[in-house]
Amino acid sequence: MNTPPATPNTPPDPQYTPSGAGNSTPEPRLLDQVRAQIRLRHYGIRTETQYVQWIKRFVLFHHKRHPREMGAAEVEAFLSHLAVEGHVASATQNQALSALLFLYRQVLGVELPWLDDVVRAKQPERLPVVLSRSEVQRVLERMDGVHGLLVRLLYGTGMRLMEVIRLRVKNVDFAQVEILIRDGKGAKDRLTMLPEAVAADLSEHLQRRWLIFEDDLWLGKSTVCLPDALERKRQKASTSWPWQYVFAARSHSVGPRSGVERRHHLDEKLLQRAMKREVNVAGIDKPATPHTLRHSSATHLLDSGHDIRTVQEPLGSADVATTMIYTHVLMRGGRGVRSPLDALL
Repeated sequence: MNTPPATPNTPPDPQYTPSGAGNSTPEPRLLDQVRAQIRLRHYGIRTETQYVQWIKRFVLFHHKRHPREMGAAEVEAFLSHLAVEGHVASATQNQALSALLFLYRQVLGVELPWLDDVVRAKQPERLPVVLSRSEVQRVLERMDGVHGLLVRLLYGTGMRLMEVIRLRVKNVDFAQVEILIRDGKGAKDRLTMLPEAVAADLSEHLQRRWLIFEDDLWLGKSTVCLPDALERKRQKASTSWPWQYVFAARSHSVGPRSGVERRHHLDEKLLQRAMKREVNVAGIDKPATPHTLRHSSATHLLDSGHDIRTVQEPLGSADVATTMIYTHVLMRGGRGVRSPLDALL
């Protein structure tokens, strides 16, 4: 009887997990297991993308060895490679470490003592970039249309970029003059103010948005992505007006998770590019981004005499220490301690 030829000792494919002895059915691919565990915990799509990318890079860096065969030495070698040869920031290095810790603990179920001993890179303590009131005004005056409405909301409410991008129609309350932010950072809800200066323009925008929604209804593409299991429990909600995104994309696209073609929210990169362009044209020599408007809003509120606790609530900061960083910004320039040179001269 002829014996089958010996298979070459090739490295395993990082997409696959070895199956158990005597089991002819292969286990799901490693990266598919990662995606399944991430979605089970309701992590965001960006977290899923980043974690999968880092785990893939980790396996490829070690020549496609399976993570079960590696440990602390391999993790530290990979992180050192990122810092020394990749010149990545400490936040990026820590993100890679978080992805690997998720892989071992949540996906592979490996609880090893070295997991808690891996040292995270120390993040530098930097003050946020803040625009002056006149600089904010110059930026707002240059931006119009949907982008102009977005930057005014960012500055007027202190919302984070993705919080305003994912805003739903039902969460804008004109009667109470407030905006309900659902599932913000840390999966928390909170209320923030609706600036009176933007209420009329936002109302007009929603009227135009309603016409787009009617067209989508006629085309049979009015469904919108719903959080968690609501799409299964409340099937009609996905095609209702209250659940629609306030700031929707211009065209339909296929969802990365659902595979359904529908109108998603506006791409945040479009706003980021538009603001960067207008900041440069306005002659502002600061690396200002849409998130800078949130920092500027908090700083200007504190400068106007508002209590730090009052400012903390609409911002949604988990710790008052996070909001206190803006008090350090206020100490810069001539508003803090007076220079001894000025006193001397």
